[in-house]
Parts: sequence; C-alpha cells; structure tokens
Amino acid sequence: MFIQTEQTPNPATLKFIPGREVLKEGSVDFPNAEAALGKSPLAERLFEIEGVSGVFFGHDFITVTKAEDKEWYVMKPSILGVIMEHFTAGQPVLSGEAEAETAKAGAASEDDDEIVVQIKELLETRVRPAVAQDGGDIIFHGFEEGIVYLTLQGACAGCPSSTVTLKMGIENMLRHYIPEVVEVRQTMG
Repeated sequence: MFIQTEQTPNPATLKFIPGREVLKEGSVDFPNAEAALGKSPLAERLFEIEGVSGVFFGHDFITVTKAEDKEWYVMKPSILGVIMEHFTAGQPVLSGEAEAETAKAGAASEDDDEIVVQIKELLETRVRPAVAQDGGDIIFHGFEEGIVYLTLQGACAGCPSSTVTLKMGIENMLRHYIPEVVEVRQTMG
C-alpha cells in the first residue's frame, strides 16, 4: 500500500491519500480526541500519536492537524504507519452508527425551498471539489435573510486563507448565481 501526502494551504494540516476509498459519502470532522471516541477506530488510533490535534475524513483522503509545537518530520512516519496498518487489517473507518449519521448530513431534503436547493447544488458541484483538493470540506447550516451559514472543516478550518475563501470565492460565486444571497458567514458547527 502506497500512501501519498500533500501539503495543504494550512501549514498545521497535512493531507494523506491512501489510494482507496476512506468514506462512501460525506465527510467527518473530529476536532479533538473526545469527538472520535466510539465513532472511529482509525481516528482514535491517530489521536494516540503525540501532537495530533485534529482528524478529518473525506471520500478518498484523511487530513491530520498537528499541535503548533510539533514537527511533521517527527509525526509523519507514525501517522503513515497507523493508516497503513488500519487499511491493511481491513478495519472500518467509522463505527456503524457514525457512518449512518454521515450519510444523511448535508443532503438536500424535500423541506428545502428553491433557493436552498440552488445553494446546496452549487456548494456540491462547484465548492466541495475545490475544498476537498485542499484537504477539507464545507457544511451548509442554513439560509436566513440573505445570509448563508457555512462551516469549513478539515484543513480549511484553521487555514489562514479561509476567510478569503469564504468571502471572495464562495460568497461572490453564490451572489453571482443566486441574487437572493447577500452574504456568507462562517459558523463553528
């Protein structure tokens, strides 16, 4: 098994690409070790590595965030070892319950009005692939009085350029296609 690594715009986060599916659909963010308990055997093992402060799973990648006082060259071999061991042993990435939760998060529902459906469609087709390139994901939380509420996850969460991404990229694109959108705001989940 060969695992590629890629730098992300966030220097504290590294993207690991195991060359196989990590999640069937959606994404999962574990901002701390407690969030992973009982939900992901892989994330639990990654948090056992000294200096790991966040774990994020996308469709075909894993991003790991490190503590400021740690160095990648020290941590990377341990992280690669855990990922390789986990997939080689054929263990699940998520527990069954956590997998079910992931499948329903963010999907368009029949209750959504036309504008929300358009927003979710643009996020899914135009934004999500770009943020996934950088090792992250974007979660839609709502649309009220012209304001779209989103959360950036994974490498994008603490990235120095995340505000620019939200305001200049996503906000401008949504306003261009959907005149009812006035602003995009970051929420913390």
